[in-house]
Amino acid sequence: MHLTPPEATKYSIEIMNICRTTGNGSTREMTGEAAVERPAARQRQDGQLWDSVKKTAFILGSGLLTFAAFRNSVTWHLQRFWGASGYFWQVQWGKLHSFFGGSEWALFSLGTLVIPSLTFWFFNALLMVMDATGKPTAITRYRIQLGKNSPVDLVRLRQAALTVLFNQVFISLPMVMVMYPIMHWRGNPCGPELPTFHWVLLELSIFTLIEEVLFYYSHRLFHHPSLYKHIHKKHHEWTAPVGVVSLYAHPLEHMLSNMLPPMVGPMIMGSHVATIMLWFCLALLSTTISHCGYHLPFLPSPEFHDFHHLKFNQCFGVLGVLDRLHGTDSVFKQTKACDRHVLLLSLTPLTETIPDPPKKAQE
Repeated sequence: MHLTPPEATKYSIEIMNICRTTGNGSTREMTGEAAVERPAARQRQDGQLWDSVKKTAFILGSGLLTFAAFRNSVTWHLQRFWGASGYFWQVQWGKLHSFFGGSEWALFSLGTLVIPSLTFWFFNALLMVMDATGKPTAITRYRIQLGKNSPVDLVRLRQAALTVLFNQVFISLPMVMVMYPIMHWRGNPCGPELPTFHWVLLELSIFTLIEEVLFYYSHRLFHHPSLYKHIHKKHHEWTAPVGVVSLYAHPLEHMLSNMLPPMVGPMIMGSHVATIMLWFCLALLSTTISHCGYHLPFLPSPEFHDFHHLKFNQCFGVLGVLDRLHGTDSVFKQTKACDRHVLLLSLTPLTETIPDPPKKAQE
């Protein structure tokens, strides 16, 4: 059919009107259906949202209740243990107080120097025997840097031990003597009553955080080129450290990095000498483990600080928090040593389950 232009225009207009009428009817029909379905859909969405809120509240509430129950249970058991033994320790402290005739300097030096030093040398004596003899293999098989210090150079080991003794006598002792009047100014460090369980836990937490901050930044300071070659290089003579090397340092470094960070916390808190003794012993055992060169079962992992001795410019802190913040663990996180930086809960050395990748053969 052939249409003239006027007829085609009229025909097109009629078709558009028909489509518009049909479309409006469909739109009205669809709008009416949507008007009916919208409240139902909204009700379903509101119901689903409310169900999600209830499920979330149930899960979070259950989790919080479980955590609170677990925490209270652990705290209760610890308190019970502390309460059961608290009277015993209080009696022993009273006897010790009477034995020294109330001499606070004697009690203070015993708790801050003598007992921590004996603790340090007892464990390090065992480690030095193992390092010197390479036995027993049941322990030495957990060595981190395989093939290093097997056995250790006895001349170097003796030199390290003598340096540590020098630091303890001529640096640690005078610093403890200076610490004594500060502690007296802050409170009564040798009082007849021992601190409570909760207060000891709080103080230990604060001490740990303060030590992390002071040790990290003082340690990084000694890695500055102008200081490293004159001071800190002595400590890094041991790229594969052993336990006694934890206090093998230049006298200035021993004062500012080894002694001052753990001392500041008790001085700020005005702690009891019993808490200071516990803290110093824990700090010395911790640094011994970090330097011992063995990743032993059920003990904290020394991989972090061992890697620092291996690479020098990584892993400066104790906890690793500030290393994460400043990015000074970026290389460490890409290594197998980082994968091994966990609490070993089996008797199989991690160097066997997570071995280092084979070294590329030189062309």
